[in-house]
Amino acid sequence: MRKKYSPEFKAKVALELIREEKTVAQLASEYGVHPVMLQRWKKQALDNFARLFVGEEQWETSKTQYEKRIEELYAEVGRLTTQLSWLKKKGISLDQG
Repeated sequence: MRKKYSPEFKAKVALELIREEKTVAQLASEYGVHPVMLQRWKKQALDNFARLFVGEEQWETSKTQYEKRIEELYAEVGRLTTQLSWLKKKGISLDQG
């Protein structure tokens, strides 16, 4: 069975790797993680590091779009619920079978 590691744990270990105060072998032994896995986490951290600095404006735009979409979906659920209630009152069945 594969062992699962939390994102926090991976970030902590990757940061230690990036600092290069200990060797990969030392950290692998210390944390009980295969050295290849540690190298993968380090690469992942370095490849995605720039995402931490996404502009605040870009973040707010994405957040606003997300919130707008949520409102649209809630409105659609409300419309569909109302339609379903109306159909049930009229005795119309939606069953295909």
